[in-house]
Parts: sequence; C-alpha cells; structure tokens
Amino acid sequence: MARSLEHIALLFFLLVSFSLFSQTRKELETQRKRIQLDIKRVNKLLATQKRKEKNALEDLKDINLKINVRNKFINTINLEATLLSKEISKKNAEVERLSKNLTELKKDYADMIYKSYKSRSLQSRTMFLLSAQNFYQAYKRLQYMQQYASFRKKQGEEIVVQTDLLQKVKDSLVAQKSLKDSLILQEEEQKQLIENDKKEQEQLITYIKKRERRYKRDLQKKIKEEKRIAARIDKLIKEAIARANRKASKKSTTSKKNEFILSPEAKALASKFETNKGKLPWPVKESIITRRFGVQPHPTLSGITINSTGLHFTTRKGSMAESIFDGEVLAIQKSTGGRKNVLVQHGNYISTYKNLESTLVKTGDKVVTGQKIGKIFTNKVTQKTTLVFVLFKNTKRLNPSQWILKR
Repeated sequence: MARSLEHIALLFFLLVSFSLFSQTRKELETQRKRIQLDIKRVNKLLATQKRKEKNALEDLKDINLKINVRNKFINTINLEATLLSKEISKKNAEVERLSKNLTELKKDYADMIYKSYKSRSLQSRTMFLLSAQNFYQAYKRLQYMQQYASFRKKQGEEIVVQTDLLQKVKDSLVAQKSLKDSLILQEEEQKQLIENDKKEQEQLITYIKKRERRYKRDLQKKIKEEKRIAARIDKLIKEAIARANRKASKKSTTSKKNEFILSPEAKALASKFETNKGKLPWPVKESIITRRFGVQPHPTLSGITINSTGLHFTTRKGSMAESIFDGEVLAIQKSTGGRKNVLVQHGNYISTYKNLESTLVKTGDKVVTGQKIGKIFTNKVTQKTTLVFVLFKNTKRLNPSQWILKR
C-alpha cells in the first residue's frame, strides 16, 4: 500500500514538472507560429517583379529581410526541437517506469486472486471466524477479511487507472515525435530557401559593388531629403506648441519651453495614451516593418549611416494609414512630389503618418482609434507602398516599437 502511495506522489510530481517544462515550449511554439506569419507577410508584401537597375538596393534589402526572418524561424525551431527531445526522453523513461509498475501491480493482484481462490469457500471463511478463541479475535478476523476485500478492489481500480495513464503518456509521446519530425522537415525547407536567397543576394551584391559610387550618391540625396522633411516637422511641432500655449490660460507658469500646456481633458487623454504603451495598434493593418527606429548602418552600402526618425511599414498597394489613438489632427504637411504627412495630437503626444498619397482628414478634425487617415503612397519605380510612422512626446522623438503591439 505504501509503495502505491509513493508511486502516485512521484507521478504527480512528474506531471507537474512536465506542465512547467512545457510552458517554455508553448512560448516557443507561439513564437514559431508568429514568425511563420511574418514569413508569409514578407513574401506577400515585398516586391516579386523582375529585378531592375534602380531597384537593386531595395531588392537586396528585401532579400536580406527574407534571410533574417527565415534564420529566426530556424533558430526557434532548433530551440523547440531541443526541448521536444528532452521531453521525449523523459516520456520514454516514464513509459518504461509505468510499464514496470503496471506489471508489478498485475502480479500482486494475480497473487491476491489466487489466494482468494484457495480460500474462496463460505465454509473456509466461516471456519476461520468460528476457530477464533474469543469474540474479540473473531471481530478482528472479520475486519481483516473486509479490509482484504476492499484492498483487492482498490488494487483492481488502480490497475485500470495506471493502464489508462500509460496509454495517455504513450499517445503524448507519439504526438511529440510527430511534431519533432514535422519541425525537422520545416527546418530543411527553410534552409533550402535561404540557400536560394543567398545565391540571389550574392548576384545583387556583385552588381551593386560595380556601381557603388552612383548608388551612394543617390542614397545621400535621399537621406538629405529625409532630414529636410524631419526638420520641417520638428519646426511645425514647435510652432504648434507655441501657438497652443499662447491660447492656454495665463495662470500656467510652470510650463517648460517646447512643451504643451495641457488642459484637464488633454492631460487625461495623454495619461490614457501612456497607459496603452505597448498595446497601441499598428498604423497600417497588413504590413511588415522594413526599417527600425534610430541610428543604424545602411543594410547594403558600407560607410553610410541612417538616422531613422520612426518605423517604416511596407504594405500592399492601396492600403490606408489609420490613427493609433483618439486625438485631433494637429497639421497636414505637404512634402516632396505632393505627398502628405498628417500629424495627430493625443494630449502632449503626437503621432505622424508620413508618405501619404491622399488624406481623408483635415486640420482640427477629431479622430478615433483605427480611423482611416489617408491612402499610402506607392513608389512607381520600386513598387513599394511604405508608411513612415513617427511618434513624439512634445518635441522629443520616441521609439514607436516600444508603444505598438508586438508581433
């Protein structure tokens, strides 16, 4: 009996351990599925047309992005497969242990049945009771017979429970082995696709190297233009702050330079905006991030540094930019080639939607979370549809990745 209780306690501990262990693998499984969606988005949203000379830098950036996301997928698969191997090893040991215990239980039960069979007759049981020397001894013998019958019943029930548990562990083991085999196949498939991408990558690098001077010159022009647009937006925000603060109550003497004096309603809106940090929606639904925030080396050309003021979201042609939160349209700015930038104020926070072909709002409009702001511009040469999303607190640029939902 003691051995049975010890066995059940050990089994409970192992099951709890498996549950805790599998949580980590569950997280990896979720991550793997998320990266699979990223791969689908990358393949769907990045240009697939024939390579053109003017597109070479963009094409190489696309291939690099594809390789990076595939490598992430492979790394996640490797981690998940490693954990699966450990789980499978533990399950194999558990199957072996359960099988051994079940064999012992069945043997013990068979011995009991045999002994019961030998003393099965009513006469034998009656004689066992009547041969007692006194009433107390007869009572104790009766208790023993009842306990023995009860124990035999419990042993039979435990065999049923252990048989069922053993089958479940075996089924789980089969499922885990099947999943591991599937992961290995997915890994091999992604490795082959990476090899194909790398061949194309090498061809493009060779092509670009031969024309690197010209590409660098063109890129420097684009960087200067981005700086001009960023400076104009910075100036526009400073002017808007100064204009708004002139209208604000003159009783406010604690305001700092280049910071909004907020009304109680604006303070409440800003506080609500801050509460949603890390939970704000993406400014365009079906998209991928093709450039991160901050200072970074150019992904293709050496010696060139990019200072990205926000996030670049690449999406499909015809997509609309959407407001990430309730607010008011602070300004609409025209940039190169007639493209538009919309600034939406959320208390002392400002979200900026750059590179729009057309707008659906005007200055002073109230907007709500998810409301369409405008249609995103599609470059006729690269065929890329890219929204540049910039986030400010007063005049300070923030990293939008820390504010929007993680994917």
